[in-house]
Amino acid sequence: MSRMVNCVLLKQEAEGLERAPYPGDLGQRIFDNVSKEAWQQWLGFQTKLINENRLSPIDPEARKLIESEMEKFFFSPE
Repeated sequence: MSRMVNCVLLKQEAEGLERAPYPGDLGQRIFDNVSKEAWQQWLGFQTKLINENRLSPIDPEARKLIESEMEKFFFSPE
């Protein structure tokens, strides 16, 4: 049986992730509150973010920006 979460993005109960997709507290919040479907939406948005801003995921400043955008994507009020 798959794990269900009340997804903060979809605003409904949906299948949850199998493990935390990101390290630290943010990863745990995502694991607890984000569905697989919403995570896939984030991955698409993240790809656009990286490409449009020509970010390098190995650059620490770029990682901070990506993490900040991830938090806004899932947890900022509309």
